[in-house]
Amino acid sequence: MIIGTNERDGLLAAAAGAAAVAGSYLATGWNPSFVVRPVDQAIINLTPGPIVTFSIATFGDAGHLIHIAMAVATVVGLFGAVAFAGFRLATRTDRRAVAAAVAGVGSWLLAAALTGISAGALGAAIPAAAVAGIGWLPPSAAPSGGDTTASDTTARDAPAVVDAVRRRTLGIVAGALAFVVAAGGGRRLLAGGDDPLADAPRSEGAAARLQELDTAGLAFESDDLHDMVSPIGEFYNVDIAEFDPEVTADEWSLTFTGETGSDRTVTFDELIDRPVEHRAITLRCVGEDLNGRKLDNAVWTGTPIRPLLESVDPQGECDCAMLRGEDGYYVQFPVDVLAEGFLAWGMNGKELPSGHGHPVRVLIPGHWGETNVKWLSEIELLNTEDDGYWEERGWEGTGEVKTVAKLWDEGITELGDGRVELAGHAYAGTRGIERVEVSTDGGDSWTDAALSDPLPDADVWRQWRHVFEPDGEREVVVRATDGTGTLQSSEESGSVPSGASGWVRRTVG
Repeated sequence: MIIGTNERDGLLAAAAGAAAVAGSYLATGWNPSFVVRPVDQAIINLTPGPIVTFSIATFGDAGHLIHIAMAVATVVGLFGAVAFAGFRLATRTDRRAVAAAVAGVGSWLLAAALTGISAGALGAAIPAAAVAGIGWLPPSAAPSGGDTTASDTTARDAPAVVDAVRRRTLGIVAGALAFVVAAGGGRRLLAGGDDPLADAPRSEGAAARLQELDTAGLAFESDDLHDMVSPIGEFYNVDIAEFDPEVTADEWSLTFTGETGSDRTVTFDELIDRPVEHRAITLRCVGEDLNGRKLDNAVWTGTPIRPLLESVDPQGECDCAMLRGEDGYYVQFPVDVLAEGFLAWGMNGKELPSGHGHPVRVLIPGHWGETNVKWLSEIELLNTEDDGYWEERGWEGTGEVKTVAKLWDEGITELGDGRVELAGHAYAGTRGIERVEVSTDGGDSWTDAALSDPLPDADVWRQWRHVFEPDGEREVVVRATDGTGTLQSSEESGSVPSGASGWVRRTVG
């Protein structure tokens, strides 16, 4: 196979683009300084709401992978175009240094323009320059289609020269790809592995609450099912973008603006000096399937938001507020609902992780997880109602969670005596869970499951457990009744626009 000049330069340019992206990742890591981040954010901002909703409903978590793949491909193409321009100019001047210089300087300027960080842009510029400088060949050394252009190259020598050029090109491309792989591994080493989180302020109280929840839980035969508290590293995480904002506690502040008697700004030190509580709060994602895995519980350390709200004297006619985070996300809440909220800076006795909104996030009891703004930076009191981020994209917005009882794979365990243990979690927001019923005959008859002890926290799940003797294949159905006595709806619906509903059904045996 003969590789023509244009094909060879295009292939090498793509390799240079991939190397530039990998070099940026090696230098910065997966954070807002990475060159892919602004393009990914632009794709998110420009994607029409109906397409976002369709993607979530159709692809679920894979929807995030699709838009990040689009962003990576776009950025590789941009850096590749810069390298290709370097190859064209080098061919005109017959100077290898031109290819390296154009690719390097151009990539540096492009990376700096994308991220606004000139020093970090060197991570993209150096690999791009290296691939372009090594890969470019003068026209006399790169025959195309078997034609010879060098005066001392005979027709007999042409095939060998073409083969050498092909092998050299493929070798450089392979080297660039190897660098991409090495950059991923190298970045993980530079990140230092899974270092423990720093202790959260007043973590002794959190430890006591964690112990209380552990005591209230049921004993399961399954070792894989979550206890009453989800480990931080396994707690589900959904954001509008793939890159978490970088906000330190020293930099953070929360500003109250808009229709207030007086504006106010609260720093992190002022916040943690306020009365501290350790609340067990469960979060569930509105976009998950009925039996999905985006339901978790933690003990959160923070302070009530009501006193801060009262201190600014909300005066808007709509009695509503828009909450905004550093990632560009925004949610509107009625002031009386927001007043029940909680500003959290700790999670399970540790510092709030970046992926969960470090240094401060808001938690609104009984509402879908996506309404609990991370990296909270502003609360604007409004005069008229306005749509939040997801309402603009066709979702319900700040509605209350639906009642659900879950039965995951790890909740189905065969016991040594031939019986089967069924176990899981049930959640109904601030309404609480009164009972969970299990049917092992497809819904014809029902039995009450054992429940974990009730907790004083208003917004927390409960565990359930039931053991039965199977006699062949059985259709198991689970349903919950909330604290108001209302049975979980049997009507099946998808997650759009207000969360999935129905009873979980599984075939066991």
